[in-house]
Amino acid sequence: MILSLPAVAKLNLFLHITGRRANGYHNLQTLFQMLDVGDMLHFSADHSNKVTLDCSDAALNGTDNLIYKAAMLLKPYATANAGCSIRLEKNLPMGGGLGGGSSDAATTLHALNKLWQLNLSTTQLANLGLTLGADVPVFVHGKTAFAEGVGEHLQPVQLPEKTYLIVTPACHISTAEVFSHPALKRDTPAITLTELLQSDWQNDCQPLVEQLYPIVAITLQWLIEYAPCRMTGTGASVFAEFPDTASAQHALAQLPANCRGFIARGVNQSPLLAALADTDYNS
Repeated sequence: MILSLPAVAKLNLFLHITGRRANGYHNLQTLFQMLDVGDMLHFSADHSNKVTLDCSDAALNGTDNLIYKAAMLLKPYATANAGCSIRLEKNLPMGGGLGGGSSDAATTLHALNKLWQLNLSTTQLANLGLTLGADVPVFVHGKTAFAEGVGEHLQPVQLPEKTYLIVTPACHISTAEVFSHPALKRDTPAITLTELLQSDWQNDCQPLVEQLYPIVAITLQWLIEYAPCRMTGTGASVFAEFPDTASAQHALAQLPANCRGFIARGVNQSPLLAALADTDYNS
């Protein structure tokens, strides 16, 4: 049985850091916007008792990949000889703040839950995914959502489905460096979802990242000539909202040489959920 499923990107439409816990983790508030663009994974179940991973970018092969780790989380729930060959088509930039690795892990949890007939609930899959990373649960649930805590407390939100241009400059940002930096703003007052939808949005990490990685600041300065823009997550990707695809294409055509860019539509439900329900993916 072969299953091909998307692993979509996300944007943090805003990101507030409201405090720091004794264990070093941060309390956040953010709005996760699901996109209709991402990686693609292909799963071929077998009875080898092995999980193998083959990535279009060979540097991603190996047991450190979140795809492999997600599969290993499910092995104890499967029959003794359950195995799978997994192929990753990597389309999203790595280290860009778009959640690609977390989304790959979430898709893997859903795929193997189905292929290995584990019958775990979405909540169980999300709880397992949280052990891999704070962003994994939102991709498991597959809904645009207001998130709190470390990102695991989710409230689905219906937003207008808008067009975005996402641009990633040529740098890799360390999330650990950003969140451990003494200059990071950590005292933004918590707000309610109602207050959020009536206020201007910001990313508390953006000023620090612009200081540490000037190329991000330069990219934002370029993009703001076309539309208001912000950084997603801890970067390096930045994004702007456009009224239509043609306007976004115009800006994309002027993309600086040291950047990657793509156009995506914000969606309230991840295409992963429709793909899982589609019988075409079951053959």
